[in-house]
Amino acid sequence: QIVAQKRVTKPLFLKYGKCAGKSTITVTSEEISGNNGYVELAFRAKKLDDKDLFSKSDPFLEIYRIDDDRSEQLVYRTEVRPARGGPRGDTAPARPPSRRRPQVVKNNLSPVWEPFKVSLNSLCSCEEKRRLRCVVWDYDSRGKHDFIGEFFTTFEEMQKAMGENKVQWDCMNPKYKIKKRNYKNSGVVVLLDLKIHRVYSFLDYIMGGCQIHFTVAIDFTASNGDPRNSCSLHYINPYQPNEYLKALVAVGEICQDYDRQKFSALGFGARIPPKYEVSHDFAINFNPDDDECEGESGRGRSWRRRQGPRARPTRPRSAGIQGVVESYQSCLPKIQLYGPTNVAPIISKVARVAADEERTREASQYFILLILTDGVVTDMADTREAIVRASYLPMSIIIVGVGNADFTDMQILDGDDGVLRSPKGEPVLRDIVQFVPFREFKNASPTALAKCVLAEVPKQVVEYYSYKAFPPRCPQPDTPDSSLGSPQ
Repeated sequence: QIVAQKRVTKPLFLKYGKCAGKSTITVTSEEISGNNGYVELAFRAKKLDDKDLFSKSDPFLEIYRIDDDRSEQLVYRTEVRPARGGPRGDTAPARPPSRRRPQVVKNNLSPVWEPFKVSLNSLCSCEEKRRLRCVVWDYDSRGKHDFIGEFFTTFEEMQKAMGENKVQWDCMNPKYKIKKRNYKNSGVVVLLDLKIHRVYSFLDYIMGGCQIHFTVAIDFTASNGDPRNSCSLHYINPYQPNEYLKALVAVGEICQDYDRQKFSALGFGARIPPKYEVSHDFAINFNPDDDECEGESGRGRSWRRRQGPRARPTRPRSAGIQGVVESYQSCLPKIQLYGPTNVAPIISKVARVAADEERTREASQYFILLILTDGVVTDMADTREAIVRASYLPMSIIIVGVGNADFTDMQILDGDDGVLRSPKGEPVLRDIVQFVPFREFKNASPTALAKCVLAEVPKQVVEYYSYKAFPPRCPQPDTPDSSLGSPQ
């Protein structure tokens, strides 16, 4: 909630829920964890000093970041190829600057080094004016590389190489500069090209106006037991919530802070009025034209509120999640639990809405489908096919297993043990399913469940919009200054 609204003011409560007068607390959020962008650099050198007696030098370049304590951190060590080919296009992201042996090209005083990518955090700690030390060496197979020369620069100076411009530095050997009267340099290093790539974060999309639209799908199959029986998973206890409600509220109360709309709520596996035919994608408010639920009041009665003299009042939930709770409780007496446990129709229904959103080519809405079920799905083949199709759309699927059934087969859908594939062998574009058995969180706080089931959603949101190359709707200006200092 703090992240979504940036500035939140809340009333202060005393120990037993009584308001502390008119006291309030205001929390303002600003992320300063660094920048997720990276820069692509392409260097070459010309007329370097020859360090070998019977051949030419075998040069490679190292870039060091100079920290505040004047220590130096190796940022990157180049790979080398002959000058005649010219720099190639994009390469894969650079490997960490380990102590690996440089790849060199023998006998070359005018090398063209492979273009490489490095994060702005690693290169300059996101500070344009931080000094960088660049060193050119002549490679020696025994590890005793010969020093050719060095130069100092900053990322601010490097940015002059953007576009058609090039920047060059004299590669200097301090000892030669002192000893040789007419010493000019030990060669020239040229920055051929510099490209800044912005990598947006989950917060960029949320702060840019992207809404997380939440849909809950509830299992109403007969295996849950008669709701009138206290042993049923759907039994409505006036003093404490059943497992379906616990899971629903724990996840929903987090999602509602990112969704200004009312929640959509669907059911499957039940016979519904008026004809009492089995349906696997009905609106639990029985309105086929609008499956969004709205509570009678944002301050409606909560099942979490204990009765009697020892009751402790709780703050009311928003109408979003409260509307789903009320619709669920109202729906139960009107339906007949039946079966089977088919979830492919629900996934396909939400996917159709997500497909319409995709056509806008904007990062405006991302869809989360929360499926609450007490057993293994019976339409596994169709469900796998639906998930593969959905992996290309702006949506994620969370499955919470309620009760004590054997959910071993459900791990297949999660994809943690391997890539999920359709019956025809087509893999998912990205992992969009998270499965959690509720029984593992029975004695944990609701926050622990919400944290587990929603842990992968930010990554999934970023993966989708990065794949589609959709920026946030209201991104920060993409200037050199903002690319380093904007919140990520």
